Amino acid sequence: MARRNQEISKGIDTTLILLYLALVTIGIISIFSVTYQEGTPVVKSFLEYKTDYSKQFYFFILSLFVGLFITLTDSKFFTATANIWYVVGILMLLLVFPFHTQIKGTESIIRFGSIQVQPAEICKIPVALALAKYLSRIETDFSKVKSQLIGIAICLFPAVLTIMQKETGLALVFFAFFLVMFREGLPPSYLIIGFSLAVLIVATLVVDKDVLAIVLTVIASIGIYLSRRQIKKNKGLLFSILLVWAVCVGIQRFAVPFLFQKVLQPHHVERVFSLIGKENPYVDPAVAEANAAKKHQGIDYNVRQSKIAIGSGGFSGKGLLKGTQTRFDFVPEQRTDFIFCTIGEGFGFLGSVVFLGLYFFFLLRIVFVAERQRSTFSRVFAYSLASVLFFHIAINICMTIGLAPVIGITLPYISYGGTSLLTFSVMFFILIRLDADRQMILR
Repeated sequence: MARRNQEISKGIDTTLILLYLALVTIGIISIFSVTYQEGTPVVKSFLEYKTDYSKQFYFFILSLFVGLFITLTDSKFFTATANIWYVVGILMLLLVFPFHTQIKGTESIIRFGSIQVQPAEICKIPVALALAKYLSRIETDFSKVKSQLIGIAICLFPAVLTIMQKETGLALVFFAFFLVMFREGLPPSYLIIGFSLAVLIVATLVVDKDVLAIVLTVIASIGIYLSRRQIKKNKGLLFSILLVWAVCVGIQRFAVPFLFQKVLQPHHVERVFSLIGKENPYVDPAVAEANAAKKHQGIDYNVRQSKIAIGSGGFSGKGLLKGTQTRFDFVPEQRTDFIFCTIGEGFGFLGSVVFLGLYFFFLLRIVFVAERQRSTFSRVFAYSLASVLFFHIAINICMTIGLAPVIGITLPYISYGGTSLLTFSVMFFILIRLDADRQMILR
């Protein structure tokens, strides 16, 4: 046993471990800086499990114990049970519907006494395992459309269930797994279609619908004119161009309004239109009037306060426990979604750059670890962790500085939340365990 433990320790990437410990420590310090009450004994408050920073600290200790257990587990356990964990994850999502607790508009949380569990957050782990298992199968030919659609279904089925639980922000995270599939051979055409769809949705929100319809018609007409010689040889090309035009107009006229009226939550819609500086055309007039009446606490209140807090930090910051905006609760959700404000105000531009640099090297190291794996399973799982982390980091930071709508995405290892910290820690330590056996071929 001692010999096996020695072999495991030799394979563990200490650089990743140190980066992980640094990020979690920064997270606990950030939560401490906005919730600590002056005059309270620091050590005692950490041990009593009454404050947010003490709870985060205890979840960190729990994460380390779970991580130790994972590193002592045989790597083959994860390949053998990947599909089982996926089924368990889906069942957890389904259990939310009859047993959920509605909190802040979302119906994705199950409460056990004082403990709250969000299955959609946890489900990122089984999705990463199941995708890695599927792509590592010998019989999986990812150049075929059928295999590609199965891989996409593995990722998007939990996203659909999460949207039905009114948790659109977390649902979008599952799209991060597309980055993994592109690494493993998903054709660029999917990326082109996805990007074009995103551009069309944004254009639908920004441009008048009749003007946009005319523009799409003009573009289709130009395409037909430029392809007139090919069309003479292949009549199917004309049909394809007309089909694309009809689909684009249909998305603009019907799909986008349906998305904003029936799928997204009202507060998400308001935040999207607030970001682009336009009035929400899908809101009820009475609701719009009520929103206008409380404009001082408008939809973009969180973002405005966030930018004020970050800007007040200046170049070098105000220092720990010396922030005025974050210490006095001017920024809503400053322990969770807007935790970056605490770093920006406390440590300024310089501290923010160092912090983002730490994230950058963490992601870069994970990619390096992914590329040195002999096993497709290990490589796919590593890229899954990197992609999910990148998505969370990019969206969260952009939210706090007003470059993305506020959709409730946490900052990994930093934001307050036991489920989030434990989920990302479990994914991290599974990677550490797989990397320790990187010379093995796992399927």
